[in-house]
Amino acid sequence: MTNVKDAPRTATTLKVRSKAEHMITRSRDPYMELMLRLFQDETTANRGRRFLTMVEERQNSGSPLKIREWQDVLDELQVSRSAFYAMRNKLLGSGLIVTRGGEYRLSGAFSKDLVDMARWWWTAVLGNSQDNL
Repeated sequence: MTNVKDAPRTATTLKVRSKAEHMITRSRDPYMELMLRLFQDETTANRGRRFLTMVEERQNSGSPLKIREWQDVLDELQVSRSAFYAMRNKLLGSGLIVTRGGEYRLSGAFSKDLVDMARWWWTAVLGNSQDNL
């Protein structure tokens, strides 16, 4: 088992909730619920959400957020450089964003990893048919 402090930068922790009332899709604010599962405190979760929104809006506008624009991002989020990079690394490690060509982009790796884990658990461990997933 890997300790969190020894985990590679390409990985992150995620809180998994087993009770139905904690399902993200039942939340009034699913985006925030996801961020609260990645980040320990609400302030960082809010900043993570704002950063992801910035990446999404810029990507959708055809002018993706550039990595070199880090100072503007720090100013907008009102966060220190070390806090920004810690937050950014968690988003990268979770597969929500990717850096490509000097730009931040949204990524589908997070979704694919969760689907892969769910499929494995459902079939290999529980012995169910993949068709019933």
